[in-house]
Amino acid sequence: MMSKFKLSAAHELIRLEQVEKCYGQGDLEVAVLQNINLTVGQGEYCAIMGPSGSGKSTAMNIIGCLDRPSGGCYYLEREAVEQLEDEDLAYIRNRKIGFVFQQFHLLPQLNALENVMLPMAYAGIPRKERRDRAATALKPVGLEQRIYYSPNQLSGGQQQRVAIARAIVNQPILLLADEPTGALDSCTSQEVMEIFQRLNDEGMTIVMVTHDSGIARLCQRIIWFQDGLNRRFVRPGAAYL
Repeated sequence: MMSKFKLSAAHELIRLEQVEKCYGQGDLEVAVLQNINLTVGQGEYCAIMGPSGSGKSTAMNIIGCLDRPSGGCYYLEREAVEQLEDEDLAYIRNRKIGFVFQQFHLLPQLNALENVMLPMAYAGIPRKERRDRAATALKPVGLEQRIYYSPNQLSGGQQQRVAIARAIVNQPILLLADEPTGALDSCTSQEVMEIFQRLNDEGMTIVMVTHDSGIARLCQRIIWFQDGLNRRFVRPGAAYL
């Protein structure tokens, strides 16, 4: 489904330049992000960490085109994203970015296959192709025998696997994961992280928000956020600063 060629992290995918995010106005204005400068290369696997309120989820929302910065520039594939129209941002979210969240956000009335098919329906892909691609996406997460199970028939780990399959079914260039193991036990968390590692080995760029230092250490690079500022920590052997 994805190229086996591991792209060099020297090819820039994401760049945030002096990004700021403020809420409110005047005396009530609160700066959530201040002067964020961050680059992520193609094929990189990095974690964003920091205490609650440090701005890491806000940064993730901007990277995922779910929100716009109040100031600064965000480039995705060297395109200035903050200047795009809402329709163009919706296209990027559907075709170029996959999302995995702590809560799985599966529709209870749909089975696993139908949940994975959903993003392709928004993309206008014919139904037969949607079914074939959804079934294919469920194989690498180990759920090819449970494609007709509804979410309430699946364990938490299995539901997160469905969510991962849904995130990658449109073959995005970037996978964003916000606390993807936060609702899982340690054994299931390890299984989910092994899936992320395989995806990264195949060339998928992954940016993950986590509170778990053990989970973060499995990534190539850890970016620390504090008080709306990002401070970089590069693990030994990481190829990109």
